[in-house]
Amino acid sequence: MKTKFPAVAMTAVSMVLTLAVVVMWLGGSMPWPIAVVVGLGIDGGWLATLAYERRLAAQGDHSAPVTVVGWFFGVIATGVLVTHAAGEESPGAWLAVAWLPLAAKALWLVHGLWERTALTPGALRSIQGIQQEARDEAAVARARLRAEAATEETRLTAVTAAGARVARVQARTAQTLSHAWATLESAREGEGTGRALTCVTARVTPDVTPTWELPVWGPTDPVPGPLALDSVPVLTDAELDRLVDAIRTSETPALSYREMATRFRAAGHSASEVRLRAAWKRIA
Repeated sequence: MKTKFPAVAMTAVSMVLTLAVVVMWLGGSMPWPIAVVVGLGIDGGWLATLAYERRLAAQGDHSAPVTVVGWFFGVIATGVLVTHAAGEESPGAWLAVAWLPLAAKALWLVHGLWERTALTPGALRSIQGIQQEARDEAAVARARLRAEAATEETRLTAVTAAGARVARVQARTAQTLSHAWATLESAREGEGTGRALTCVTARVTPDVTPTWELPVWGPTDPVPGPLALDSVPVLTDAELDRLVDAIRTSETPALSYREMATRFRAAGHSASEVRLRAAWKRIA
């Protein structure tokens, strides 16, 4: 309806203008009723082809000859208006409306395209529902990704802070041990240390001169620590899914995510929380 009313209005104006021009042309050379008949003949032919086109369009059909005849009548009406404008002293006003017949035909063409692509209200509501559902799913996915990223960031921050605290404790412990060993070293190297200790123990162990050797700060054997991250093989998605599925279904009923994750890491496997959760979602 939005495209039909403009097409109807422009068609009516074009027919009136065509009839008026034909009557003005032929009114001086023949009786005006005959001139009116000629004008109505042009308009009638145009209206008849237009009605036939609309009938075929309503049936979902199309006829190229009828369309050609309709455009032919539109060209005739436009030619009548242009010819009349050329013979006037001020042709501007008539030329300004000479395009109306062809414009009316173009509007009917647009209206036909509108009808062929129009959808029912139910279909439009279904499309809107599908689009809204897609937007909702995208919003939920974005929120889930942001939450997982925030969780991973919090975990990494906590791990980093814990590592920093451990490093500070180790530094303080090393400093304390260094001071202790320095004190022992200075006591061992002192000139009166041996005499003082011998004087104390002489009454307990007569005729025995003990050797007072205090512990010496020296090199130590390195203690093997946990494997570096670079030495841990990176699991592919397929391997990760297989491990997660095997751990999850190792008991009946199946393990929860927390239990699975605990056993996964206790077995010495390594994977980020995001990848582990993604594998859990794929197999569960």
